[in-house]
Order: sequence, then structure tokens, then C-alpha cells
Amino acid sequence: MTVQKTNSVLRVGSRFEPTFQAELEARYDIPQLPEGPPRAEFLAQRAPEFRVVVTSGLAGVDADTIAALPNLEAIVNNGAGVDSIDLEAAARRGIGVSNTPDVLSDTVADTALALILMTLRRFGAADRYVRAGRWAREGAFPYARDVSGLQVGILGLGRIGSAIATRLLGFDCAITYHNRHRIDGSPYRYAESPAELAESVDVLVVATTGDRQARHLVDRTVLEALGPKGYLINIARGSVVDQDALVELVAGGGLAGAGLDVFVDEPHVPGALFDLDNVVLFPHIGSATGRTRRAMALLTIRNLESYLASGELVTPVLLPRGNGH
Repeated sequence: MTVQKTNSVLRVGSRFEPTFQAELEARYDIPQLPEGPPRAEFLAQRAPEFRVVVTSGLAGVDADTIAALPNLEAIVNNGAGVDSIDLEAAARRGIGVSNTPDVLSDTVADTALALILMTLRRFGAADRYVRAGRWAREGAFPYARDVSGLQVGILGLGRIGSAIATRLLGFDCAITYHNRHRIDGSPYRYAESPAELAESVDVLVVATTGDRQARHLVDRTVLEALGPKGYLINIARGSVVDQDALVELVAGGGLAGAGLDVFVDEPHVPGALFDLDNVVLFPHIGSATGRTRRAMALLTIRNLESYLASGELVTPVLLPRGNGH
């Protein structure tokens, strides 16, 4: 495979997901936007060259970076979430933005199901119980909660939320959902608000987007509506949940438990959660399988190749100006 040198594409972010970085570097030699003091000098000298930005994960592209690139036309993101990209600033300039939908939906839904099972059945705590020699010393492990037949609420019935719902039907769970808008033809019951959804279910699964509108969508009121017998599962973004309220409630008995793959300030996790056996903590591994990460990487590269060749994005979140934007 020939590595193509291009001066019209800029990489933003010092650490890309390893599979994506390997696939990208096998095809392209792309300059990187420096961090710290060298950034200003780099932009002063070269900013007009770049038509496309490639970014990944939490690196994102903020309004200042967009403003500093006068000829920017498209932002290609390796990831389904685009909450770290300033979409409003991009839209004002007619800049296209792409992501990697669909290819990770099943894997993230599997992660959500694992969190539900581990949290309610306390499988992680049971494993630690055996490893610590407590089974032999203290006897049988305490009873846990069945998953089958529960009322489950899904906040955000998009691709991932729908895949989670499909899996839960196999456990005879009754599904209720809340979106910004009711979905015509959905077989699931609709709740008018996040609080109404939480109040009516045993388990609340957060699968919404992580944009600015969703910040603290699951606030203290929602968590208190879920109540001391309810469980919170979050595979969306840490910012969607009021993390301080969550820690307080789950530690003090205001919630039965929580299964979390995402946090506000990753990789930093509130220390108060570490010793709680009613909480399951994952290091943001929702899509972390070799097959899925490669599919994401290749879809990102398809978006880049397509834009460079034709000015069109394969999986646009925002269309670039001149393509129906």
C-alpha cells in the first residue's frame, strides 16, 4: 500500500485509537496540529492549506480551531459521537462533519447488556468474592436481582438504543423509551420526559447522544425518580448524567446500583465509586473489539477518501456547503 502525502488534510489530536492510527498512517502522511505554544506558529504559517480535518474520540475540534482554519470544508471523525466537535460553529461555516454510525451499534449494545447483567446479578462482585477467598470463609454469596421480566427504560432510542432493546426482548423485558421526538411505529411505550421514564422502570439505560443539549439530561430529579430500587446504566457520555448526584445517591442508598462505561473526566473516575459493590465500572470499552474498531477505522478513511475525491461524505452528520447543506 502506497502512503500518500497530503498537505490539504490536518490531523487534530495527539492520540488516536491504535487501529485507526495504523490504518490511517498506512495510507496517508498527514501533518498534525501541534499542542501547546507551537500551535499558534504552525497555524500562522500553514492554516490556509487545510481543507479537511481528521480527528478521533475525545480530541475533537472546537470553535477556536474551526475559526483558525479559513479554508476548512470538512471534519472527518473516527467515532459515532461528535459531542467533542463544535457542530454549531461548523454549521455556520457550511463545514461538513462525518462520523461512524452503525458499525459499532451491536458491540456497544452488547456492552450495555453486559453492564445490566453484571450490575443487577452482581457478577463482578461475585468474582471478587471468590478470588478473595470469602466463599470458603463466609459461605454463600448474597442474593442478587433477576434481569428477566424487568421494566427497562431506554433514553435515546437510536441505532444503539434500538439494538439494546432488541437484546432485552430476549429477557422478556418490557421496554419504554424517551427521545426528543416520539418514533412513529415504534413497538415500545413512549415516556414524555426523562423523569417520567425513570419513574416507570427498574433499569434506566442511557444511550442518547452526548451533545450540549444532552448535558445533565439525567439530573438529580431523574435519578431520584429512578429511586432506591432502580439501576442506572450509562454507555453514552459521562456528561449526560449529573455525576456528583449519581455518586451521592448510589453511595447513600438512593439508587440500587449503577453500571458505567463512561465518565465526565475520563480516564479519571470518582474514587468514591471504587469500593462500592453495587457499581460496575468499565474503562470506556463500549466499542472496543478488534473487528468493530477496524470497521470504524475503515469507514472513517472511506469518508476521507470520498471527500478528497468528490467533495462528498459517506456518513455525514452535517453536509458540507454545496452538497445540500
